[in-house]
Amino acid sequence: MANTETSYGLRPISRQGSSVSSTGMTEYRIASDNSNPIFQGMAVIPLAAGVIDDLQAAAGGNVSIAGVFGGCEYVSDTTGKPVFSNFWPGSGADSDFPVKAFLYDDPNQLFRIATSNVVAAANTEAEIRAAVFANIALATGNSGSTSTGLSSATADLNTIATTNTLALRIMGILDDPANNDFTSAGIPLIVRINNHFNAPTGSIAAGTVSTTGV
Repeated sequence: MANTETSYGLRPISRQGSSVSSTGMTEYRIASDNSNPIFQGMAVIPLAAGVIDDLQAAAGGNVSIAGVFGGCEYVSDTTGKPVFSNFWPGSGADSDFPVKAFLYDDPNQLFRIATSNVVAAANTEAEIRAAVFANIALATGNSGSTSTGLSSATADLNTIATTNTLALRIMGILDDPANNDFTSAGIPLIVRINNHFNAPTGSIAAGTVSTTGV
């Protein structure tokens, strides 16, 4: 039976290791004139202006990820009242007040993400299990739904490799009876951010990642 969930971005589930996982978030800023929608579950990057933005705000999209967007708070430019939202719509903020963004930014945070496709070389549990500890790229990483506010980001099985510039590191497969069909899209992988900006060795250009961005 096909999997019930096929795209929802990156969802925090636990923390690597045995330490307590609070799935807590850190406050950052979005520029009030930022016209790029940012959806819950979307990976975001740091910019030189001291704000965060979506992955493609930098040329080539190859910049170390600062975290995963969890929601935002801003003052409406029409009502003058605070707005609490699980996504940034790309407009509507009063520029006299900060646009607060909340990120899951722990480098050891683990997430679940659905796969986007079916690949002949990775359509059994054994084949997916063999990809654990490899890296994988995001698919549709910059889109989402303005109805639900959720990112539509998924993981592209065609990109599994040891390449260190790929966005995610595969850490396992989530045990989920409603999404255990390995012959359809929506396989729930457990991943962490690869080349994380906040890691001890993190930088805008971790490894061989492009230096565009900050």
